[in-house]
Amino acid sequence: MIKSRQIGASVNRLEGQLKVTGKATYAGEYNEKELVHGYIINSTIPKGKMIAIDETAARKVDGVIEIFTYKNRPRLPWFDIMYADMDAPPGSPFKPLLDNNIKYNGQPIALVVADSFETARFAASLVNIVYEETTSSTNLKENLAHAKNPKKGLATLIKPLPPKPKGDFEKAFIESEVTSSQEFYHSAEHHNPIELFATTTIYEGDGKLTVYDKTQGTSNCQIYIANVFGLRYSNVQVISPFVGGGFGSGLRPQYQLFLCVMASLELKMNVRVSMDRKQMFTFGHRPQTLQTVNFGADATGKLTALSHKAIAETSRFEDYTEVVVNWGNMLYPVKNTLLDYQLVPLDLYTPLDMRAPGGSTGLHAIETAMDELAYKLKIDPLEFRLINYAERDDSSDKPFSSKELKECYLQGAKKFGWDERNPAVRDTRRGNRLVGQGMSSGIWDVIALPAKASAKLTKKGNLIIKSAVTDIGTGTYTIMSQIAADELGVDVNDIIFRYGDSKMPLSPIQGGSYTTGVVGSAIKAACIALKKKLFKKAKLIPQSPFISIRLKEVIFENKRIVLKKNPSVFTNFDEILHNYRKPIKVSKSNIPNVLTLKKYTRAAHSAAFVEVEVDEQLGTINVTRAVTAVAAGTIINPKTARSQILGGMTWGISKALREESLLDTNLGKFINANLGEYHIPVHADIHELDVIFVEEKDEIINELGSKGIGEIGLASMAPAIANAIFHATGKRINNFPIHFDELL
Repeated sequence: MIKSRQIGASVNRLEGQLKVTGKATYAGEYNEKELVHGYIINSTIPKGKMIAIDETAARKVDGVIEIFTYKNRPRLPWFDIMYADMDAPPGSPFKPLLDNNIKYNGQPIALVVADSFETARFAASLVNIVYEETTSSTNLKENLAHAKNPKKGLATLIKPLPPKPKGDFEKAFIESEVTSSQEFYHSAEHHNPIELFATTTIYEGDGKLTVYDKTQGTSNCQIYIANVFGLRYSNVQVISPFVGGGFGSGLRPQYQLFLCVMASLELKMNVRVSMDRKQMFTFGHRPQTLQTVNFGADATGKLTALSHKAIAETSRFEDYTEVVVNWGNMLYPVKNTLLDYQLVPLDLYTPLDMRAPGGSTGLHAIETAMDELAYKLKIDPLEFRLINYAERDDSSDKPFSSKELKECYLQGAKKFGWDERNPAVRDTRRGNRLVGQGMSSGIWDVIALPAKASAKLTKKGNLIIKSAVTDIGTGTYTIMSQIAADELGVDVNDIIFRYGDSKMPLSPIQGGSYTTGVVGSAIKAACIALKKKLFKKAKLIPQSPFISIRLKEVIFENKRIVLKKNPSVFTNFDEILHNYRKPIKVSKSNIPNVLTLKKYTRAAHSAAFVEVEVDEQLGTINVTRAVTAVAAGTIINPKTARSQILGGMTWGISKALREESLLDTNLGKFINANLGEYHIPVHADIHELDVIFVEEKDEIINELGSKGIGEIGLASMAPAIANAIFHATGKRINNFPIHFDELL
């Protein structure tokens, strides 16, 4: 076995210098000639109709080119079809400028196009719109009577609905020695990546477009544009090599893409449309969710009953779902379960996947209930989880493809110093601060999807790998280069990885922690195919030493094919190219083995250990230190992987203590639509954070054995903080975020 050279190495980000020096070009920075700008006008009521639009003053402004509304927008194929993108939930997607109906506050209702952004924005302020407002419903808690079961669709294949009840929950719960019954509420959250949503559309003529878009899926946007505007796929090229954060907000094409492409096609001009920060609050968000849990256990600490119910918001036009209640029985074996998930349609925009969607919400309730039972039973919270450790997935009666959660518990606890913890509640102090420690389990699904990649050895000896995949800032560019370099036996700097372009081999949208396993496996497959082709060509070289040699008898290293038994026998890539006289290229797809995969539950796991200090007089909370141990199969690049987990841990602090979109339910409007009042942690809030990667081998999930780490670092962090606050103060605060006044 030849030792891996690149996979597992802590390689610096290959594009890092471009980003920190400002040389990386983002969607709103392509300054093409004769570029005009669009500014979006949004509705100011939550529901009703537009009965008049006065554009007179706006059209008199020098530099204004056109104002698009429902009255003069073109007729499009999209208005007669249901779905147009890969990530659409069941229902009928929102269609900008369709008619004069207002479905939610912030709905895009007009686009002003002018010779500069400033002119377009000023002219937009002069457009006068008269509304006829009707009664709206935007309050989740006041509309629980309208809760319904979600519609089934393609989305439920990736986001399964709750499994059927098992056993007799009611009887088991009543007979349980100890019980935990709690209610939880999660506020809405908005993604707020640094890069605002922007699209630059270059009109090439003859129905051809080059589109620079802020997205998490170039192929998805290409499909969307072609479907919506009735264009040939080959005539639409979407490019997005650099993305300034996404967190799920770029999974679906956002409305600035539609408006920009529409304006470009109608005006036959190059157009840019950019959102401002306030407009970033006018589309998808993490949904408000209410949860009820009822857990029961016997005197020995074994769980006997588990009920988890959730009610979340959705829009009137789509059924957005999350996997909220399914996790408890995957983590802990229980014979009697009752799980339920419902949606309340509101006059708000459809929610959208946001890092660890559903998982970070549901685990707060599950892990808090586990913590409460442990205290009632006077069993250490870690020991309680070990008593209820699942060797197989009890919810589906399937084995795990691999599972090292127990090692996450043990290694994380040792690093944190859990054994030294004082178990008594509200009993540890540092001056006027109460000190508490808490822990939580984490879990996240491993999703398998098809993808395609190509590999080519050029006449000049360059190794070029291509995929349409984006890099939303997670290090995808670097790790894909590592995977290719490792397979071909070259240095990572010898790989030219071309990506973020819909003209390249098809890639699914980047999200759900599946990109490394899915696209990485396609790249590995392409590189294996290239190796086979190179070896075949090597045999055709006059007097080749490999004529009677099989592929398994050679290795690829330093741009050479080398005989394992005798390294002095080799052929370098240049010789092969000189003899063949043409580039050598292959294209390969990664098609998951569904029949094998469906026999297993595939998941990454984590355990978080957190210490907090709570000021006894002021109620302010500070996370002083935390450790997260992660089991996620093969870690391609420990350096970029550690950054991902640290980012998830930081977001866990934000979710538990800071982050909240405040909805005025009368206006149906989020009122803290800026980074001054939408609170996120600053450097002073983040202290000692540590990450452990537990060794885990998985030969089932994909060719790389990699589970992905984007979500798992967040999933366990926020519940651990809530449990630490209870240990410090003796108070269970089940609303996220936790406000300090609740601790006074």
